[in-house]
Amino acid sequence: MSGEVVNSKIVSVKPVIEIVGLCKSFGNNHVLTNFDLTLFAGENLVVLGKSGSGKSVLIKCIIGLLDQDAGSIKVFDSEIIELDDTELDQVRARVGFLFQSNALYDSMTVRENLEFPLRRHWIKVSQKEVNDMVMEVLEEVGLAHTIDMMPVELSGGMRKRIALARTLILKPEIILYDEPTTGLDTITAKEIIQLMMDIQKKYNTASLIISHDMNCVRMASNRIILLYEGSCYANGTYADMKASEDSVIKHFFE
Repeated sequence: MSGEVVNSKIVSVKPVIEIVGLCKSFGNNHVLTNFDLTLFAGENLVVLGKSGSGKSVLIKCIIGLLDQDAGSIKVFDSEIIELDDTELDQVRARVGFLFQSNALYDSMTVRENLEFPLRRHWIKVSQKEVNDMVMEVLEEVGLAHTIDMMPVELSGGMRKRIALARTLILKPEIILYDEPTTGLDTITAKEIIQLMMDIQKKYNTASLIISHDMNCVRMASNRIILLYEGSCYANGTYADMKASEDSVIKHFFE
């Protein structure tokens, strides 16, 4: 593989996402070409790439919002493209997705936004259990006092935290972060990154983080994949990448 750097050591840990030979095109625009990726349980893996390099397309293929043209995507050993709607929903219930835009419902209170995934996935819990789950994740992100507020009343950083709380409410085994620090000031971005790291440590979640924010890459990553010209150009730790003399890698880490 061109631009390969020394891989970080992950021993006897089960993969939760395995992607082999992934291809996705839109007409003549070949976005992903023979892209490979493995995410291990409990790992924070950052996919680094320039804007328009295919990072968001990758994440949409993983959760079945887009069908790949070729290749294999396995999540919890299930081939995503082979699942019916019910089976796909069952996999998605185990995977949290933090949207770049947060995707909160403006017409719903914070409480209603957090309850929505429980209703969407037909989780059989009592109203008391729902209330307890909502309060638990709000306390996790430090925003219990916002429970009856509307999204418009919250700052950008608070909306990001509420979106993360909504992601956590189903206790996902994997969290997919799509540019989690975009649009945030430096201090707020660092707070969100620290929260992501705290969540990984507390819940042992596996996280796939799509980012071009080098502070996020440096702070949050156990391992990095460099997405370049549609494929996995390099795979290693931040220290591996930073020390590389490869001109493509150096462009990102200068």
